[in-house]
Amino acid sequence: MSNTVSMPQLGETVTEGTVLRWMKQVGDRVAADEPLVEISTDKVDTEIPSPVSGVISSILVAEGETIGVGTAMAVIGDEAAGAAERADAPPEPEPPAAEEPPPAPAQVAAPPRPPAAPSAEQPVRKRSKHSRPGPGQFLSPVVRRLAREHGIDPGVIEGTGRDGRVTRNDVLAHIDRMQAAAPEPASVTRETPAPVVRPADTAPAEPAGDETRKLSRLRVRIATNMVRSLQTAAHVWTSVEVDYDGVERVRQAHRRAFKDAEGFSLTYLPFIARATIDALREFPVVNSSFDLDGKQAIFHQDVNLGIAVDLNQDGLLVATVRNADDFTMRALARKIRDVAIRAREGRFGPDDVTGSTFTITNPGPYGSFMSAPVINVPNVAILSTDTVAKRPKVVTTTDGQDAIAIRPIGYLGLSWDHRAFDGSTAVLFLRRIKDNLETWDWEQQLT
Repeated sequence: MSNTVSMPQLGETVTEGTVLRWMKQVGDRVAADEPLVEISTDKVDTEIPSPVSGVISSILVAEGETIGVGTAMAVIGDEAAGAAERADAPPEPEPPAAEEPPPAPAQVAAPPRPPAAPSAEQPVRKRSKHSRPGPGQFLSPVVRRLAREHGIDPGVIEGTGRDGRVTRNDVLAHIDRMQAAAPEPASVTRETPAPVVRPADTAPAEPAGDETRKLSRLRVRIATNMVRSLQTAAHVWTSVEVDYDGVERVRQAHRRAFKDAEGFSLTYLPFIARATIDALREFPVVNSSFDLDGKQAIFHQDVNLGIAVDLNQDGLLVATVRNADDFTMRALARKIRDVAIRAREGRFGPDDVTGSTFTITNPGPYGSFMSAPVINVPNVAILSTDTVAKRPKVVTTTDGQDAIAIRPIGYLGLSWDHRAFDGSTAVLFLRRIKDNLETWDWEQQLT
């Protein structure tokens, strides 16, 4: 009996993944729950365990190929069937021993020649009948987007994937061939034929002291997601000033006891998160997202709060606090710290970094004044919490007089998608957070 291993759903919003590495090969034995293949998505790299024990009878997806959720990746047969197949198979003939060639005289290596055009003795490889993707053939969203961005019809590309499927590498190779075949401007003339230039020679010389580094997969994913967000969402930025005097008084009063009880410091972030969750309940459109075609809004019943976590300056990851509206403020502080630690230590799964409905990024501890972050699509807004510092502020005394006071002041910046709502909603949402922070009884919230 054989079992098919398919591409799993790695998080609520993940629709495809790229096979990075097969940890087992055809003929290898694999145990149930043993790591079988490493998959990369736009959110995270993760190892997929084998659902059953047995012997790998076939691998259907090559490393580097991007596939959709549910696509068959491998077939695992039971061990008895695998042993029977190996017993019935005829022994492979041993190859004849090759004679050791005499040592060749030393000579200067000639530059490689360009490949010759196919001749009558060299038959041209026939195209697969599946190499022209018709309406019914699967093309991953990555392939479709890449082809669309470069104005390429996928139907002219010969697919090297399973069943002739066009992969991302096929599109990139086609783009390289198009660029190499592009004619030079007519104004450029040469008296002698242009020399054959190897790809390594085309890169400009680096100035002394410069260094070229290959980007990590995380950095590449961040770059792709940020560009996609800016190309998709209609970004607008709005900010408000917040007087944190009431919050600061409670923080100072409970600072030592909180750290002794919880093992970490009481920062401004849990206060802001708690005030924000209340505002999201009042303005549910800010807790919504768009579907894939951008024509329907999904209003989420739960607040799955995304927290942007800096990975020691190697990248940024949005960790998800699911059902954040169910937590007390003290429990919320614990949960935010927990997801941040697990993200920095790499102890997270796909569900820990997907499914957020609203995101908070917190550059304040690094000294930021005002920030305009990029929206974490498909969310329709992201809140930035900037540095709280002592600043002069006009206040009204108990007898109705104006006075200058020194208060802990900070700014909240909201990047929001104008497709989802308008400026009035953005300002009212921010004002609700501001009012909560300035007027709530935080002593009661903390106990």
